Amino acid sequence: MQQIVDFPGLGLHFSFNNVAFQIGNFSIYWYGIIIAAGFLLAVLYASYRCKKFGLDLDRLIDVVIIGLIGGVICARLYYVVFSWDIYKDDLLSIFKTWEGGMGIYGGLIGAVIFGAIACKIRGVKLLPTLDLVSLGFLIGQGIGRWGNFVNVEAFGCNTTLPWGMTSPTIENYLTQHLDQLTAQGMQIDPTGMVHPCFLYESLWCILGFVLLHFYVKHRRFDGEIFLFYSMWYGAGRFVIEGLRTDSLMLGRIRISQLLAALFVLAALAIWIYTRYRLRKSGIDSQETLYVNTSESQYILAHGYKAYKKLVKKAGTNDASIGIILSEENSASKDDSQEGEADKSEEIVEEEKEQDKHEEEETDGE
Repeated sequence: MQQIVDFPGLGLHFSFNNVAFQIGNFSIYWYGIIIAAGFLLAVLYASYRCKKFGLDLDRLIDVVIIGLIGGVICARLYYVVFSWDIYKDDLLSIFKTWEGGMGIYGGLIGAVIFGAIACKIRGVKLLPTLDLVSLGFLIGQGIGRWGNFVNVEAFGCNTTLPWGMTSPTIENYLTQHLDQLTAQGMQIDPTGMVHPCFLYESLWCILGFVLLHFYVKHRRFDGEIFLFYSMWYGAGRFVIEGLRTDSLMLGRIRISQLLAALFVLAALAIWIYTRYRLRKSGIDSQETLYVNTSESQYILAHGYKAYKKLVKKAGTNDASIGIILSEENSASKDDSQEGEADKSEEIVEEEKEQDKHEEEETDGE
């Protein structure tokens, strides 16, 4: 389908087909390609940074794949449930995800739930995983929002700002929903420029990623990055959602705006309580990070299977596991020191032999 999008104030004109290419009768849409690109970059980032959070890549990938599947399913279900009138007479269209119609908050909730289950099954620590994948969420959302651009969706109400956008698709949508939007208290001119909400959210997510990426080394407890992500994204989404003309509604309430506010308040409350508890305990919270534990370091050095054998040897007593890990770490250091000492002795002996050989040659002369 040919799409036309203009940014009159910037003098920009775009004309494109939202189908990238075809294989026989099967169409590959730009929407799907862009979403996949965002996911791929998020996975590459997580792969590169996983050791900074004390996580090994093999099991993390399992968690990410399961979380992705759960996220896609729940994102679609979220959208379908709150847009049931669109799908009730054509149930097969529920599966046409390439045409758009994915609820971000449904995807986030699904990804976290399915990911948490996968963490439990694969023995991966949940909180540091949430910290890492929340950075991946920001990458995926920052890029994925451009999928809304090629589908000409996720736009807002009228604006006179120079980056306002227009499109025949937008004009048709606003004309068809004019009565509904008026009932929501929005005065809309279908022919006027509208807010490019997809662009606002993309830039907001990219900025959030940059800020949190550099904050990682300053985090005080596992789960803090995820809480900051929830507050950052939720605050931005709350504002941006208030501009949109295609929000999923529950009566007169914008569902995503309500969820955004709840996420911000819940995350802020948890963050304040956790920081207060750590400050009151007097514990150096950096030491409690999973990446700094003997367990994480042992798994990264020897593998998860070796750690499971260690756990079996110690039973279910966490204190016993800690003692064994400390003993093995000490033994490894002693072995390393002994190896260095032996190596030094060998070097000394070699030097003595060389000196002796040179003396014999001198005597012979």
